[in-house]
Amino acid sequence: MSYTVNYLKPFGALIEADSKQTKVDDLDINSLREIFRQAHIVTLRGFTTFDTPDALADYCERWGKVSVWPFGKVLELVQQENPDDHIFDSSYMPMHWDGMYRPQVPEYQIFQCVEAPLPGCGGRTTFSSTMLALKNAPAEHVALWKKVTGHYQRKMEFYDSRTNSPIITKHPYKDHSVIRYNEPHFKEKGDLINPVNMTFSGIPEAEVLAFHETLRQALYDPRNFYAHEWQTGDIVITDNFSLLHGREAFVSHSPRHIRRVQVLSNPPYDNPSLESYACPQK
Repeated sequence: MSYTVNYLKPFGALIEADSKQTKVDDLDINSLREIFRQAHIVTLRGFTTFDTPDALADYCERWGKVSVWPFGKVLELVQQENPDDHIFDSSYMPMHWDGMYRPQVPEYQIFQCVEAPLPGCGGRTTFSSTMLALKNAPAEHVALWKKVTGHYQRKMEFYDSRTNSPIITKHPYKDHSVIRYNEPHFKEKGDLINPVNMTFSGIPEAEVLAFHETLRQALYDPRNFYAHEWQTGDIVITDNFSLLHGREAFVSHSPRHIRRVQVLSNPPYDNPSLESYACPQK
C-alpha cells in the first residue's frame, strides 16, 4: 500500500496517501489498529473517502459494532440556524468523553471532515491524553484528583441522563489509569447553549478551585494536548477510552462540517457511571 506514516508529538499519527487514487477502504484495518494502539489518534489524509453518511457508517462497521442513536449511526456536526445545544453551535466545547450519558461507552470515535473551516476561522477539535496528564502532573495534584468524583446531569434532544464518575479510574480493558472529567463551562470562553449541570464531591469546598485549575492546566499542557486542524477529506480515528476531547470556537456560519460515528469495543463496555438514562422515541 502506498502511504506514509508520521508519528506526531505528543501523540497521534498522520497517515498520508502517496496517491489520490488510494481509497480509505483499501487500507488494512489490522495495520491501522496497530498504529492506533501506539498513537491513540490516527488521521488518514489525502485518500479517497466517502460520498455519503451510509458509506462512512459501512466503513466504521469494519472497526466494530456501531453505536446507534435516535438519529441513526452518523451525527452531522454542523452549525444550525437556531441551535438548542452547544453541539450544533459555533461555540467552544469543554473537554469530555463520549458516551458518558449513554448505556455503553464507545471505544472509537471516527470522524470524516466533509468541509473544513477556512484558515484562521478556528474550529479545531481538541484532545488531551489523560495517561500523559497523569504521568506528567505533580504527585500532589494527582493525589488531589483521586479524591474527587464528578456528578453530571445533561438533558438534550437525544437523552436525559445523570452520571457519576471518579476523576481517576481504570481503563476499561487495560492495566492503567485514565481521567474521566467533564470540564466546566468557563465564562471567559463565551456563552454556551445548554451547558452541563455538574457538581464535584470528595474534597472541601476550599479545595475545589485548586482541583479545577490544576486539572485544567494538565489537560492543556502542551506535553499532553493536541488540537486537530481539519482538512477537507480527513478521516480521524480517536481513542475515547483514553482521551478527553472538546472543540475550539469557530467563526459563526463559516464552513465546518464534520461527521461522527461511535464504535463500541469488543466486548461492548457497559457504562459503569450511569445513574439514570432516558432516551426519546425515534
